[in-house]
Amino acid sequence: MRTKLSQFKFELNDKLIARTPSKRRDDSRLMVVNRATGEIEHKQFTDLLDYYNEGDSLVFNNTKVFPARLYGLKEKTQARIEVFLLRELNTQARLWDVLVDPARKIRVGNKLYFNDKRGNNRLVAEVVDNTTSRGRTIRFLYDGPNDEFTKELHGLGNTPLPKLLEREADSRDAERYQTVFAKEVGAVAAPTAGLHFSRETLMRMELAGIKKAEVTLHLGLGTFRDIEVEDLSKHKMDAEYFRIEQPAVDTVNATKKDGGLVCAVGTTTLRAVENSVSAERLLATNEGWTNKFIFPPYDFHIPDHLLTNFHLPKSSLFITTCAFGGIDLILEAYAQAQKEKYKFFAYGDAMLII
Repeated sequence: MRTKLSQFKFELNDKLIARTPSKRRDDSRLMVVNRATGEIEHKQFTDLLDYYNEGDSLVFNNTKVFPARLYGLKEKTQARIEVFLLRELNTQARLWDVLVDPARKIRVGNKLYFNDKRGNNRLVAEVVDNTTSRGRTIRFLYDGPNDEFTKELHGLGNTPLPKLLEREADSRDAERYQTVFAKEVGAVAAPTAGLHFSRETLMRMELAGIKKAEVTLHLGLGTFRDIEVEDLSKHKMDAEYFRIEQPAVDTVNATKKDGGLVCAVGTTTLRAVENSVSAERLLATNEGWTNKFIFPPYDFHIPDHLLTNFHLPKSSLFITTCAFGGIDLILEAYAQAQKEKYKFFAYGDAMLII
């Protein structure tokens, strides 16, 4: 029987979408969903470590969000254009895959000028190709060293907050729309389950002997793109770069061999580790691009638990959560979440599926 998109529809009260971060990272609430019993508990995020013992492992996505949203001026008309950097195509040629808005104003051959807050021109880019209706390939015209170019780009860029939050990024977002363990630059969106972890929580983990493993998956906008097909087997995810190195493999596999629990922190971590399963059903080193889309029914190999946020209806993130927790149980949990006024989306509350 084919899995249909309409199975993942629910009505979401948009007043429950968190527009701003909580005062502290670990102030959020935690819903705990037990797959074996169907029990749903209401906790605080600070209770998370009560579910783990010495030798268990939490696996984190250490991707780092770069300031991907730029605002430029079109030559001659001086029209303000938003340029959203998706990924670098060629470092030497300074070629980037981007989205532009309003797209109708931007054609091949146009030049865009990027100024600092004082109005001084810092970078110029030329549109060299159309990729999709809003997509373009642009070349930055910059002759200096690559580290200086990157510094200029990051100085001009803004934190790429999701449009759904309906506000401009401000100074707090530069810190809070980034995990405290972020280190590998390359994402245009945060791995939101990891946003709940403070340095204090990580220290408590270490003191309790709970192990920390890190993998990398650079989130692109494709993770959040609307699914437009009813038959989920026909949906194609955009490819995203991922890497799993030996230290993570050693940590996770030692936990599994000793009978401990492995928790994937976020659906991006879940996708990365499930993309890297050895013949022995253990984690393996791997690097490359993945467009893996996990939807029910799916046989998970690596994680025993999943920590995630509350997602939007019919999104790939919600569908993957249902693959792990079961469609009916997760829909029931989401109904309770709305009744109990849990906060949804990137800055919202957390759910632990055990």
